[in-house]
Amino acid sequence: MRLLITGGCGFIGSAVVRHIIRDTDHSVVNVDAMTYAASEDALEEAFTSNRHVLVRADIADAAAMREVFATHQPDAVMHLAAESHVDRSIDGPGDFMRTNIMGTFTLLEATRAYYATLAGEKREAFRFHHVSTDEVFGALEENDPPFNEHTPYDPRSPYSASKAASDHLVRSWNHTYGLPTFVSNTTNNYGIWHFPEKLIPLVILNALEGKPLPVYGDGSNKRDWLFVEDHAVALVKVLMQGEPGETYCIGARQPRTNLEVVHAICAELDRRLPDPEGPRSRLITFVTDRPGHDFRYEIDPSTAEAAIGWTAAHNFEQGLAKTVDWYLSHREWWEKIRGGRYQGQRLGTAG
Repeated sequence: MRLLITGGCGFIGSAVVRHIIRDTDHSVVNVDAMTYAASEDALEEAFTSNRHVLVRADIADAAAMREVFATHQPDAVMHLAAESHVDRSIDGPGDFMRTNIMGTFTLLEATRAYYATLAGEKREAFRFHHVSTDEVFGALEENDPPFNEHTPYDPRSPYSASKAASDHLVRSWNHTYGLPTFVSNTTNNYGIWHFPEKLIPLVILNALEGKPLPVYGDGSNKRDWLFVEDHAVALVKVLMQGEPGETYCIGARQPRTNLEVVHAICAELDRRLPDPEGPRSRLITFVTDRPGHDFRYEIDPSTAEAAIGWTAAHNFEQGLAKTVDWYLSHREWWEKIRGGRYQGQRLGTAG
C-alpha cells in the first residue's frame, strides 16, 4: 500500500515513517511543511529508502494537496501534521487555528475530491486516519475514571480547542459525505527525536547542562505517558484495521505526576553520569504555573487494544531509559537546536 502521512518529519510522524519502512512492505508519501520542530534526520534510513518520498508542502495549501493526491494516488491517509505545543498555543494561537483547523479542512476536501475518483477495491479499502490527543477531553480530577471513546469533549487550551475542532471536522466528513474517516486519541508521547521544548527532553538537556529544571506549580499535575515507538505501531494497526466512524483511545496505562517524571529523569542521568556537585534533583525549580493548566489526563485503552490487537511494549521506566540513552548519544543533533532556534526558554507565560 502507498500511505500518505502528513507531518511525517515531526516527532510522532517520523516514528511512524521509520516503523513503516523498517517493519512493513508499505511505501510512504511524507507531506511536511518543515516548520521549526520538523527534522529530516529523524527519518533515519527512511529518508533514502526507495519506498519513501518527502513532499515539502503545507496542508493548508489546497492546490498543493490536490497535486499530492493526483501525483501519488495514495491508498490511505494518516493525518499527523499539527501545531502541538500547549505553551506555544498560549503565546500565539493563530498558527494553531490555521494548521490544525483550516489545514485539516483543506486536507479533508482534497481527500474527498480524490476519494470521489476511486472505484472498486481501491475505494472500498481507502481510509483517512486522524491522529489526535487526549487533551480534547479536558481535565480529570484525582479520582475520576480515565478518558475513553465516549468521554465528552471539554478542551481547555487554544491547542486542545483546535484539535477538538479538527476531530469534529473529520467525523462530520464521515457522517455528511461518507468519507471513511476515523480518529485516534492518545496520551503524552515521549522518546527519541523529540524537539526539546517538551517536558522530558527539556529536563534531560537542562540536567546535562546543570541548568534549573523548571516544574510548573507544585509538580502534582499528572499525565499518562506512552513511548513514541509503541504509539507508531498502534497507529499503523489502526490505519489498517480501523472502521469508519470509530474512535480509538491509545495509551500505555503509565500515569505519572510531572514531579515524578523529573525525579525519574534525574535518577537515570545520575546512574549514567554522576554529577560531582550532587544529585541532579537539586536543580528542580518550581515556577509559576501555566495559565489554565489541566490537572490530569489519563486514557483507558481497553477498547483500542482489543480492536487492533495491540498493547504497549514499554513501561515508563523502560521507555525513559531508552530515551535518556538516545539523548546522551545524539548530542550533535540537540546541541545544534539549543544553539539556534530554541535555547530552552520558557514559553506560554502570556495570560
